[in-house]
Amino acid sequence: MEWNVLFFFNSVLLGVGLAMDAFSVSLANGLNEPAMKKGKMCGIAGVFAAFQAIMPMIGWICVHSLLQYFKVFEKCIPWIALILLLFIGGKMLKEGITSKGDEIETSKISVGALLIQGVATSIDALSVGFTIAEYGLIMAIVCALIIAIVTFLICSAGLIIGKKFGTKLADKATILGGAILIAIGLEIFITGVF
Repeated sequence: MEWNVLFFFNSVLLGVGLAMDAFSVSLANGLNEPAMKKGKMCGIAGVFAAFQAIMPMIGWICVHSLLQYFKVFEKCIPWIALILLLFIGGKMLKEGITSKGDEIETSKISVGALLIQGVATSIDALSVGFTIAEYGLIMAIVCALIIAIVTFLICSAGLIIGKKFGTKLADKATILGGAILIAIGLEIFITGVF
């Protein structure tokens, strides 16, 4: 592969494709915490961007060193994403359903939950390591950085949109956010298994 416009265009497209799950989770996070500060929004988008950059690089390394081990793990990816997102989404649904109407206090996204979301939404990006396997190390790193930048921008937009509607939806935001996470988990599972 050569350094050309097509390389950068393909990297941006990979970033957009990989960021869709993270966008949806960011939307859910914004819905869940409508009073979120800009610094936290940048942190959340940054975590998703980092995971979306790291996972393809891990896949690239696996292709170049541990291919036979990665093939076995690849079948587990949809199951892992499903379990993680069902857990987080189910917890949000439960909190939204069990809280009283006037006493709604949106729970803040913890670091642990954010890391789980980051892994769950980016684990399928491991397989991108196969598509960029023909790249040299520097090109693979540049591709991963482009993916990270695109993911950061898309997730920031998701958080902004989620915050705007989270304020308007108030007591239904946690339920909607949890339902979105469960739907994403099911979508990753269904497309990955079938």
